[in-house]
Amino acid sequence: MTDTAAEEDKDPDIELFVKAGSDGESIGNCPFSHRLFMVLWLKGVVFNVTTVDLKRKPADLHNLAPGTHPPFLTFQGEVLTDVNKIEEYLEAMLAPPKYPKLAAKNCESNTAGNDIFAKFSAYVKNTSPDKNRALELSLNKALAKLDEYLMNPLPDEVQPFHVGTEQSNRKFLDGDELTLADCNLLPKLHVVKVVAKKYRKYDIPSDFRGVCRYLDNAYSRDEFINTCAADVEIELAYKDVAKRLEK
Repeated sequence: MTDTAAEEDKDPDIELFVKAGSDGESIGNCPFSHRLFMVLWLKGVVFNVTTVDLKRKPADLHNLAPGTHPPFLTFQGEVLTDVNKIEEYLEAMLAPPKYPKLAAKNCESNTAGNDIFAKFSAYVKNTSPDKNRALELSLNKALAKLDEYLMNPLPDEVQPFHVGTEQSNRKFLDGDELTLADCNLLPKLHVVKVVAKKYRKYDIPSDFRGVCRYLDNAYSRDEFINTCAADVEIELAYKDVAKRLEK
């Protein structure tokens, strides 16, 4: 291999800056950091991760991305700070044949479950016992919509002459492989599961077989569990956010 070819075959210089945990070093709770961490892992590119302690943000990071909280990323020295734009940039720059395409084939996969986090936030921030049941039902309704999407077959799963009689057994939103849609939804869904259990004693109903299967499949993948904050960090992040129900 010539020097030029070797240079072209090298991975780009990428560093991801994510929110640090309570110890200032481990990975902290941040679904957006988790999302980009997953994207880079799935791309199979070599990259560095730096955790940023927001209480003691180093001066060099202030200079690198002034006024910006993690996550942000440097790509060949260029600083990128908008999560959606970073994801688009990585999908464009880390493209086949060397790197896998991660975009979902079905556009509906990109919006499945997109209202769950807002319903969850309203549920855990509520202090009124009178509203608790209605907010829980609202969260369940959003989860039911996601469950329906996961249980219904995608177009390429439908067998001829069996329309409407099948259920999907796919592992993730858009098929059996993780996509950008999963990188967006799974970190949020995991936060919902951990925080609602801790502060509302709420479990995602087992009736939602599609959602439970989806999470189980995520927990079996290194790309998810090795980029995830510890449960205790997620619980700690919501300690002052999740409100007690007033008696």
